[in-house]
Amino acid sequence: MSDLETSPPEAALAAPQAKLSLPTWVPVTALLLALASLIGIGIAWQSLSRQHALEQELVRRQEASQSDASEARATAKQSQELTRDTAAKVALLDARLAEVALQRGQLEDLIQSMSRSRDENVVVDIEASIRVALQQAAITGSAEPLVATLKQADERLLRYKQPRMEGVRRAVARDLDRVKAVSVVDVSTLAIKLDEVARLLDELPLLSTAKPAERAAAPATEKPRPVTPGKPSSVVSAESLGGQIAQGWGQLNTRWNDGMKLVWGETKSLIRVTRIDHPEGMLVTPEQTFFLRENLKLRLLNARLALLSRQFDTAQADLRDTQDVLARYFDGRSPKVLAAADLLRQVAGQARQVNVPRPDDTLAALTAAAAGR
Repeated sequence: MSDLETSPPEAALAAPQAKLSLPTWVPVTALLLALASLIGIGIAWQSLSRQHALEQELVRRQEASQSDASEARATAKQSQELTRDTAAKVALLDARLAEVALQRGQLEDLIQSMSRSRDENVVVDIEASIRVALQQAAITGSAEPLVATLKQADERLLRYKQPRMEGVRRAVARDLDRVKAVSVVDVSTLAIKLDEVARLLDELPLLSTAKPAERAAAPATEKPRPVTPGKPSSVVSAESLGGQIAQGWGQLNTRWNDGMKLVWGETKSLIRVTRIDHPEGMLVTPEQTFFLRENLKLRLLNARLALLSRQFDTAQADLRDTQDVLARYFDGRSPKVLAAADLLRQVAGQARQVNVPRPDDTLAALTAAAAGR
C-alpha cells in the first residue's frame, strides 16, 4: 500500500513521533561517558591498590631498617667492648714489653760491666762521679763538690799506679788547681751578717727622733771682787761715794750681761739648725716607725732567702733598697747605723754569681783513656 493511501489519523500520529525521536549522537556520548567513568574508576582503584602496596612496602622496609639499626647498635657495642679489651691487652703488652726492654738493658749493662777491663771501670767510675759533681756544683753554686770529687779521683789514680792513667792524673791536677783558684761565696757568713743587721734595726736611731747636741757649758760666773777695806763711815768723802756708785753700776752691768747670756743660751737650746739631705726622714711619725723597721726586716729576710737559693740578682736588689732606706730615714752619725751600713756593703760586695770552671782537661783525658789512646 502506498503512502498516498494512508489515512489521515495515522499520518497525524506519525508526525509527533518523528518529532520526539533523539539524535543518534546522544546515546553514543552517554556510552562514551559511561565507558570513561568505568575507566576512571578502574584507574583510581589501581592507584589505591598501588598506594596501599607502597605503604606496605614502606612499613616493611622501615621495620627492616629498625632491625638493621638495632643489629648495627649491637655490633657497634660489641666492637667498642672488643676495642676496649684490645686496648687493655695492648697496654698490658706494652708494659710487659717495656719491662722486658728494661730487663734487657740491665742485662746488657751487667754483661758490659762484667766484660770491661779494670782500666775501663776506673775511667767510667771517675767520669760518672765528675759529672755528678758538676751537677751538684751547678745546683748549689759552690765548687766544694767538684773539689772533693777531683781529690778522690787523684787519690784513686795514685793508688792505681798505671802508666796509661798518668795523663788522666795530670789533667785532674790541673783542673783541681783551676777550681781551687775560684773564690767561692760563703753564703753562711753572709747570712749571719744579715741576721746581725736585722738584730740592730730595733736599736738604730731615726732622723726624726735623733737627740739634739749637748748644750754648751754655761759661762763661768764672774768671781766676786774682793772688798777692800774702806775708810770709816764717819768720814765719807766725795771720792769714796763716786767709787761706790761706779762699783754698783759695774755690778749692775755685769748682772745684766749674765742675764742676757742666760736668755740667749735658753733660746738656742729651743732652736736647732741641722742640715737634712732627705726631708722625708723627718716626717716619720712614731706610729710609722714600727712599720718602717718591720719592712726593713722583711727585705733583709728576702735577701737572705735569695742568697740561700743562689739568686744573687734578687739579693742585690733587696740590699740596695735596704741601704737606700737606711740612708734616708736613719741618723747617719750614729755608730750603730754606720756599723749596719758597713755590714750591708760587705754583703753586697760579696754576693755575686760565681761560675765554677768545668774540668774539661780531665774529661778529655778520660775519653782518650777509654778509647785506648
